[in-house]
Amino acid sequence: MRIVISPDSYKGSVAALSVAQAIERGIQRVFRDAEIFKIPIADGGEGTVEALVAATSGTFCQTAVTGPLGEIVSAQWGILGDGATAVIEMAAASGLPLVPPAQRDPRLTTSRGTGELIRMALDHGLRHLIIGIGGSATNDGGAGMAEALGVRFLDAAGEPLPPGGAALSRLAAIDLSGLDQRLRETQIQTACDVDNPLCGPCGASAVYGPQKGATPAMVIELDHALRHYGRIAAQTFGRDVTEQPGAGAAGGLGAALLWFTNARLQPGIEIVIAATGLRDLIRRADWVITGEGATDYQTAFGKAPAGIAKVAQEFGVPVVCLSGGLGRDYQAIYASGIDAAASTTPRPMTLEDCLAAGPALIEDAAERLARLIAVGIRIAPCMIV
Repeated sequence: MRIVISPDSYKGSVAALSVAQAIERGIQRVFRDAEIFKIPIADGGEGTVEALVAATSGTFCQTAVTGPLGEIVSAQWGILGDGATAVIEMAAASGLPLVPPAQRDPRLTTSRGTGELIRMALDHGLRHLIIGIGGSATNDGGAGMAEALGVRFLDAAGEPLPPGGAALSRLAAIDLSGLDQRLRETQIQTACDVDNPLCGPCGASAVYGPQKGATPAMVIELDHALRHYGRIAAQTFGRDVTEQPGAGAAGGLGAALLWFTNARLQPGIEIVIAATGLRDLIRRADWVITGEGATDYQTAFGKAPAGIAKVAQEFGVPVVCLSGGLGRDYQAIYASGIDAAASTTPRPMTLEDCLAAGPALIEDAAERLARLIAVGIRIAPCMIV
């Protein structure tokens, strides 16, 4: 029996690799001789570096970079097992958890640290980059990222703008003369799982600004600034990407990557599947277990378990989603190709207790799941007519 275990992290509780290991232990209580392949996954947000480095036997790196508020933070990134591909999470350098709630103001935060990680990867001689752009604290249109790579954003007096999205309302010119020329020969895959444009009611400021600390007045200010930035950038590059799906991802970092690099925006799960060789493992599997911290109707809209199920469907391989909890209208995931769903919670429990006992709960739930499958295997011959 060949089993592929490919879960996302249980956010705030258990990392994806630890989830996969716990599921493996539970399965092995029942199927001791099963051939098990553990491929932890992510969809471009938190955990992408860990998942890809672990799955490819790569190397973790730590780099001191500029945090969202201008402070120095230590950001983890990775080099995949091929030795030629860097994987970066913008959340590690410019993520919302790096900003204390009382200090969250997306008019001021910068994505500069993300650009510094890109520059570090280039300094290592790497010319294939995978960049996950989920979980940002920023709304600066990726200007900070571009500045770290040599771009200058100037006001009407020819002076550099200060950091942050609000300052973009005073943008008069974009100076590309110092842009790192190594970017021309660098392939960049951007893991982006939202399709928001840069501006407007579905844009970066309106949709994601409030969760980063923006008041309604700030949202209007930031949207105006990004719209102005978009006009100047379109004039500079001779093309307008502001309405392109994903341009508004990560406070407009999606647009900046399209303008200042040769990046392609792709669903994060597709990038992870390709980088880990997961498709071939699933093709040869008898069944697949995926999962995430909380599964609800939103999972069907391109989250990691749905991406796994899409591949498994191609080969007729059954998929079970084992998650920390099953939420509102979780049954919608069945239409995405997931065959069954289960929760790790065996009884009424507080959230604190669930978080504290995460790996043990996952292991026990995986054993229950394996026992059900064993029953199905035993009764299957009796169902043949």
